Amino acid sequence: MSLGFENLQVWKRSVDLSVQIYKHFKKCNDYSFTSQITRSSLSIPSNISEGYERESLKDKNRFYTIAKGSAGELRTQILIGVKIGYIDKDLGDKWTNETRELSAMLVGLIKSNAKKL
Repeated sequence: MSLGFENLQVWKRSVDLSVQIYKHFKKCNDYSFTSQITRSSLSIPSNISEGYERESLKDKNRFYTIAKGSAGELRTQILIGVKIGYIDKDLGDKWTNETRELSAMLVGLIKSNAKKL
């Protein structure tokens, strides 16, 4: 049986990033920041999977675009987390680069679908 969105590298990598962020902030007492950064990290793979399951290419791309926006939101929160000392700079740089790569992968997916419209 062939898997669907679970085969997408962008989905797999965004799940891994979300798991890393959840684990990192598990013991953080700043509920507001922790809630925001974990929700934006969770939004990326969630919107990829929701888009993948949609019937029309237009709907798919809408959710992939939302996932890309969430990657930008997460990147901002990572940068702030580094500045306020919640995230080590090296880890922040790693996560920031991953969000950039996820965004680029999503752009590729969106462009690929747009050619089919």
